[in-house]
Amino acid sequence: MKENEIIENLQKGIKTDESFQALISEHKVRLYWHVRTIVKLHEDADDVLQNTFIKVFRNIKSFKGDSKLFSWMYRIATNESITFLNKKAKKMKLSDQEFNDYLIDSLESDVYFEGDKIQLQLQKAIEELPQQQKLVFNMRYFEEIPYEEMSEILNSSVGALKSNYHHARKKVEKFLKED
Repeated sequence: MKENEIIENLQKGIKTDESFQALISEHKVRLYWHVRTIVKLHEDADDVLQNTFIKVFRNIKSFKGDSKLFSWMYRIATNESITFLNKKAKKMKLSDQEFNDYLIDSLESDVYFEGDKIQLQLQKAIEELPQQQKLVFNMRYFEEIPYEEMSEILNSSVGALKSNYHHARKKVEKFLKED
């Protein structure tokens, strides 16, 4: 099933189950890894991904096609991830730094984390970044998303994204050299 057919079916309420399953099959792996780079833990990523697809399903009728469907879904996944982290930190009553430390500690004990010591150090460095730089760094470094597409997802200019990535990369390099 082609993407435009999936969108049309979902917006008109035709072959809803089949179309939504096709949408999930097409995008779940890439969206999972995007969410996972933000929330860090597998179980949390699964929860956020499920919430993302629920929001996509509920709001597909408002999708106008001004951007790619994937960019629209990425934006939803990004916002869901940030909201999830903010709620979790607030519920745990942790400061930003304490919550970042918690995420890294949890990542170390996550049975689904397959990284080595260097990968863990990289994740620690990324957690030290401000939220926007963290998003841009992950999207560019791990997912290799072009700035133009990132601009649609994060609703930011290409120049600002390039600047964020540059500053994030410098901070990560500095952290890794010092550690």
